[in-house]
Amino acid sequence: MCQDYIYDKDMEQIAKEEQRKAWKLQAFTPTVVSHYQCTMTGIGEKYSTWEPTKRELELLRHNPKRRKITTNCTIGLRGLINLGNTCFMNCIVQALTHTPLLRDFFLSDRHKCEMQSPSSCLVCEMSTLFQEFYSGHRSPHIPYRLLHLVWTHARHLAGYEQQDAHEFLIAALDVLHRHCKGDDNGKKANNPNHCNCIIDQIFTGGLQSDVTCQVCHGVSTTIDPFWDISLDLPGSSTPFWPLSPGSDGSVVNGESHVSGTTTLTDCLRRFTRPEHLGSSAKIKCSGCHSYQESTKQLTMKKLPIVACFHLKRFEHSAKLRRKITTYVSFPLELDMTPFMASSKESRMNGQYQQPTDSLNNDNKYSLFAVVNHQGTLESGHYTSFIRQHKDQWFKCDDAIITKASIKDVLDSEGHNVQVVIFYIDFPIFPFLNFNWEVKPEIYNT
Repeated sequence: MCQDYIYDKDMEQIAKEEQRKAWKLQAFTPTVVSHYQCTMTGIGEKYSTWEPTKRELELLRHNPKRRKITTNCTIGLRGLINLGNTCFMNCIVQALTHTPLLRDFFLSDRHKCEMQSPSSCLVCEMSTLFQEFYSGHRSPHIPYRLLHLVWTHARHLAGYEQQDAHEFLIAALDVLHRHCKGDDNGKKANNPNHCNCIIDQIFTGGLQSDVTCQVCHGVSTTIDPFWDISLDLPGSSTPFWPLSPGSDGSVVNGESHVSGTTTLTDCLRRFTRPEHLGSSAKIKCSGCHSYQESTKQLTMKKLPIVACFHLKRFEHSAKLRRKITTYVSFPLELDMTPFMASSKESRMNGQYQQPTDSLNNDNKYSLFAVVNHQGTLESGHYTSFIRQHKDQWFKCDDAIITKASIKDVLDSEGHNVQVVIFYIDFPIFPFLNFNWEVKPEIYNT
């Protein structure tokens, strides 16, 4: 006896059959009834490799033509029918379905539903939606089930009135996060939101708030999770600081600075600048043991994989309701290093230097989706631009998908202005499988 491992085809087949039986028996236990209900729809099944039968091998020999995914492939592009002022939902759905890591998660069937009623699970519906988008069908999809679930779980968005796309994004991420919490993946925590579900892994960052006492200079620091960063714009009632020193036609952070033009970097500088809270907002200093004036500064403690920037286009107050149409330029690649908490600490210690190495991809992001709003506050329409392949962009206008250029994406004229801008972590971007391979097991559900 050599005591080496051996492979027996018959034993392997028996083991696979017994494993399938065990999964079916487990599905009928009370603790996993909902999981069984999901597996009946083809979602959340135990993954097993595909081995063609004799009949399937014969069909493959007689049908040698194969679907080849090329850089010009349009699989994944699919319009969405407007169900009555639902463009706010359609544009965000297009951005989410073209978020590479989210797409890979759902197309690899990673979601295991543990809700009592899987038909009310938004994550299950997203799994189905991804399969619809990447099935190769070209006709527009009707997202009536998704709309129903949104109305059910986010009642403030129910009805056929015009809604805010950014508000829908946050509501959708919140519901997806809550419905993911039952997953095994949600039981470990390594991010600021103390959750390891797919939503928090991709979208959650950590925002650091430093409050400094003006008397003893003691600093109180808190770190809060965020899914997006909301940025004030010039033209709003909120005072805006002067434009950056690069506003003379130069290029800063990949953005072209035309004189008088506001950039995304300008908005981020304003967001992270120190703010004097004033005498009317004194805080109790733990060092002075009394109420003192202070300054507050926000910086990024932890960056998410996908960074969402919300430009506050719609201003609501007791006396004023209007849309801010200020032009904001934004780059294809964004460096977040100047806005990190670590950069602030280095500046305070006199050690910070502006990075000059273009090969250093730390804290760098690449643009992959933009949501625009055209029209007025009372009557408007949402569209989106999405990145299908590395250098291919498309405009999504409900059921209509058209090819777009980078110039179309970066230049928004008139009342067609950006509302939400999506960036993905640059170190991950080059390795993303944009030209992905169609796998039979994904669609045989």
